[in-house]
Amino acid sequence: MRIPNIELRNMTILVTGATGFIGANLVMKLLRSASPVNIVGIDNLNEYYDVSIKEYRLKQIETLAAKHSESIWTFIKGNIADKSLIEQIFKGYQPAIVVNLAAQAGVRYSITNPDIYIETNIIGFYNILEACRHSYDNDEPGVKHLVYASSSSVYGSNKKIPYSTDDKVDNPVSLYAATKKSNELLAHAYSKLYNIPSTGLRFFTVYGPAGRPDMAYFGFTNKLREGKTIQIFNYGKCKRDFTYIDDIVEGVMRVMQCAPEKENGEDGLPLPPYRVYNIGNNQPENLLDFVDILQQELVRAKVLPADYDFESHKELAPMQPGDVPITYADTTPLERDFGFKPSTSLRTGLGKFAEWYKEYYQV
Repeated sequence: MRIPNIELRNMTILVTGATGFIGANLVMKLLRSASPVNIVGIDNLNEYYDVSIKEYRLKQIETLAAKHSESIWTFIKGNIADKSLIEQIFKGYQPAIVVNLAAQAGVRYSITNPDIYIETNIIGFYNILEACRHSYDNDEPGVKHLVYASSSSVYGSNKKIPYSTDDKVDNPVSLYAATKKSNELLAHAYSKLYNIPSTGLRFFTVYGPAGRPDMAYFGFTNKLREGKTIQIFNYGKCKRDFTYIDDIVEGVMRVMQCAPEKENGEDGLPLPPYRVYNIGNNQPENLLDFVDILQQELVRAKVLPADYDFESHKELAPMQPGDVPITYADTTPLERDFGFKPSTSLRTGLGKFAEWYKEYYQV
């Protein structure tokens, strides 16, 4: 077990992608469990998916922040690819912890819209790293810990399962995956050159209430409600390590408090204070089983009628470009270092999503 070396209370924490699925839930968890805390959130609220859901999450944060008046919540609408803006934020707020969750997500979208992936995931992350680097100028204490989102997509066409952070990940099968691997390489270089404590987190298929509408479970729900047919790719043989949002946020919180230690090697030069972890459920589920549980929970929550003919609304389809047949996280290092392993069952998580969906869309 790693001993926490950062106290979150009274810290200034920068969260990028603050109205995103993981970002918003992290901000709310910090307000609930780390107050008093000074949280600065940045997000450009882009239109990759329904902006009203991002606005809903932002309103949730603002409501919660009002209840925790001992904490400070500051929201900045902007793009991390805007270098001058990032420099202003670091200069004005001097964050001690930076959690970079801003990214253009989606495997298939990266095939048709590559520019935004380079802008946000590469240039944007570079701007964050540069700002972290210069936070130590003039002997300032600077950033104590940079935590950033990577992805299970980096494992690409790897055949060995479960996926371990010790595995080579040199075979990305999408531009999205390549940008996430690039983030890890850039963070390692900056950790080595400038002694920036950084931890990358490879998230595995995150789901839950107020999630991303481009994710399969959300899209399936919309189509089933509309009486449309849903396509289940790879003829239903895909397996995914579905990870519930609360488990993801708990993992991020624990990691935030344990920055890699700074130390020098035999040559007197800094060893990179750098680590990478998987955060996944360590229990991949067959996509057909997943969809079956989803429709059961949608019926239970009365999003779908009790007599819904599910079989007539599903179609088995071939694998899509950029997809991988299985994601499966080896979470041994996470358990060893933080005494934590995601444990929310698929039925529990999808049940909570179905209940949220019914309320949000007033079904």
